[in-house]
Amino acid sequence: MRVSDEIHHGKVAVITGGGRGFGKAFGTALAARGAHVVLADIDGHAAASAATEIVAKGGSASAAACDVADEAVVAAVFGEVAEEHGGIDILVNNAGLHSAAYNKPSAEIGIAGLRRLFDVNVMGVYICSLAARPAMSGRPGAAVVNISSSAAYGNRAAYGVSKLAVRGATAQLAREFAADGIRVNAIAPGLIFTDTIRAELPKDEAARVMSQQILSREGEERDIVDALLYLVSPASSFVTGETLRVTGGFALSV
Repeated sequence: MRVSDEIHHGKVAVITGGGRGFGKAFGTALAARGAHVVLADIDGHAAASAATEIVAKGGSASAAACDVADEAVVAAVFGEVAEEHGGIDILVNNAGLHSAAYNKPSAEIGIAGLRRLFDVNVMGVYICSLAARPAMSGRPGAAVVNISSSAAYGNRAAYGVSKLAVRGATAQLAREFAADGIRVNAIAPGLIFTDTIRAELPKDEAARVMSQQILSREGEERDIVDALLYLVSPASSFVTGETLRVTGGFALSV
């Protein structure tokens, strides 16, 4: 059976940043395979709209307004999910700040901007993972997947440093959560041509990145979705603490 054909009937998945982009795509893919997906997003309206679309396609989905940097809000949202559904099987820590505003010199971002960047991209991973752990403990196949970035391997800006921290947090949390039977892995996407990237990324920067890829084609959203499906499936049951680079070879290193 192909990984993409694995069935997740009865599974409960919480996806942060689930209102759009990768988060919405993850939710759509998991719901299509039988999971109930909870799309948690700071933009509650976007999350509700995405959940409505999934339900219209025959999937099971709900939405929650959630700032992953707000510990009290996260605890409340995850507590409600666990109470309503009996537990959590999959957590995707996808929410993150990644616009052009954070890919510039630290002095331009400023201390307040840097603090918010790390609160969301790094502390958000810890806050959500720790909140979900009790509801995931002991559930067969329980898996956390964090979203890092190929920028973690270059560190050209503070954004890349935040995603380097996600790689480290992934390895550390994998050690801690193993006692509860929870695997923790990460995906580091390369240049993926989503609508947002096409709108924001200067053509010369896109050309620079693609010139350093080993594979010449454009990265597509489905490449990251397929990686997610692998990491939450039985096919990866002996994989934990790893960051899977999906970059067309851009982030290749020894």
